Amino acid sequence: MKAMILAAGRGERLRPLTDHTPKPLLEAGGRRLIEHHLARLSAAGFRDIVINLAYRGSQIEAFLGDGSRYGLRIQYSREGESPLETGGGILHALPLLGDDPFLVINGDIWTDYPFQRLRMALAGLAHLVLVPNPPHHARGDFALADDGRVAGCAPDNIRECLTFSGIGLYDPRLFDNCSAGPFPLAPLLRRAAASGEVSGERYDGAWLDVGTPRRLERLRAMLENTASEQRGDA
Repeated sequence: MKAMILAAGRGERLRPLTDHTPKPLLEAGGRRLIEHHLARLSAAGFRDIVINLAYRGSQIEAFLGDGSRYGLRIQYSREGESPLETGGGILHALPLLGDDPFLVINGDIWTDYPFQRLRMALAGLAHLVLVPNPPHHARGDFALADDGRVAGCAPDNIRECLTFSGIGLYDPRLFDNCSAGPFPLAPLLRRAAASGEVSGERYDGAWLDVGTPRRLERLRAMLENTASEQRGDA
């Protein structure tokens, strides 16, 4: 199974940190953000990775190279200087991803989610990892039924809704009838969910949307505390 990391965004909310550095190359815990994903993917048995590039993409490609030092084979889906958004970026990368289901991870999250869980058969068009709603996204994105089916959030059941983590397993058929160009992923997922074609799971482990300088600092502090505990610092 192949995996894709979404790394094309401009990182506007992380400015000025991203004025000269693409957000996947920002550092936390002694590694670039994207390296945390690569290390976990390699440990989970993934070998073929696709990374989409737009804003300052040449820096990402120059830093990661062919992926061999991570035990991976990296291919790049180049979008030019204008990102194609999540849906358009995945559609553009389909020739590299092939005909089988594939994993997609947002490049601007940090998590300890065990990616090996997603090396599984896909019954519908998508399988989403959902997390408890963070303070900055209290309304959530999707509801998760007891049978594992995902549905949209109705106004009267907001408290049952969870946040999409940015980690999903997708069948290429999800993108049938899509046209090239920028478009978001969420409407595709909501339409597929309304047809009963999306499953999901709740993950209560570590997860953080590293979308602002404040949250990046929070991640850095968390990783430093973890490293300090592992060293046995007083």
